[in-house]
Amino acid sequence: MNRNDWIADAARLQAQDRAFALVTVLRAQAPTSAKAGDKALVTADGQIHGWIGGGCAQPAVVKTVRQALASGQPQSIRIAPTDETAERTLGDVLEFGMACHSGGTLELFIDPVLPAPQLVVFGDSPVARALTGLAPRIGLQTVLVAEGAQAGDFPDAARVIGSDSADALAQALPAGGLVVVATQGRRDLQALRAALALQPQALWFVASERKAGVLRESLVSAGEEPARVAAIVSPAGEPIGAQTPEEIALAVLATVVAARRGRPVRATTPVAEKPAPKFKLDLPPMAMGSCCGGGTAKAADAESVPEAAPPVVAVKSCCGS
Repeated sequence: MNRNDWIADAARLQAQDRAFALVTVLRAQAPTSAKAGDKALVTADGQIHGWIGGGCAQPAVVKTVRQALASGQPQSIRIAPTDETAERTLGDVLEFGMACHSGGTLELFIDPVLPAPQLVVFGDSPVARALTGLAPRIGLQTVLVAEGAQAGDFPDAARVIGSDSADALAQALPAGGLVVVATQGRRDLQALRAALALQPQALWFVASERKAGVLRESLVSAGEEPARVAAIVSPAGEPIGAQTPEEIALAVLATVVAARRGRPVRATTPVAEKPAPKFKLDLPPMAMGSCCGGGTAKAADAESVPEAAPPVVAVKSCCGS
């Protein structure tokens, strides 16, 4: 067995979008068949590609690999001979007892390698195109969904699906995940229905709150579950004053990253606007020359002007009059 076979195995598993952990032997105390520096790739279903020792160590390794793949965090473990297969934590090292007769001690480092998270983008709008261009640069794998879309039109997308049929997409894509609907007026309702059929972890809709409200009502009237419809985030993105498609895509991706890193995603609920307080200014009318010519400025609220107003005061304007 070539010590570097794991490199080809890693490339193959990554091409298949399969999660795995790179397990490296840090220290081996005889008697053990593994040596420091030995490596193996271990998948969640227990497949081991490479060499990290015999069968006595493998159950502990597979168990820890599954935990590391679930949490996304690396883990150091020690497997030492003992009469019991106990498990305990010593600082940042997880220690397993090994009751095998062969003896020996192994210390290993388990590093999870996860496929890039998938972002499903609906629409062939300028914002959708900007999203498929920017998302891979922050580690997201983009699937573009739009009726009649061609792969050549979205070179940065990992996959292009040319139909927004809800039934077809439910079969083609896994449930959960992150979804952005950026149809911008073209097949909005159809895309939202298809997006909801994916049962997304989070769903953003690039639209105004007013438009989103109308479409939410239509979705509920069509039989969609109200709670899921209410979870649609719209307007989408951080409020950064975005105007161009690229800026809007950046604002949306900021919230996608936040969701990916564990921040809660909440549907945008419009806050009732309170009328601005009406201040009464007890100011006399003043004759002043404006920058565009002369004029008399009256007080902001006529009710606040006293009946016996003081004399008019002449004030020079910025034009020098």
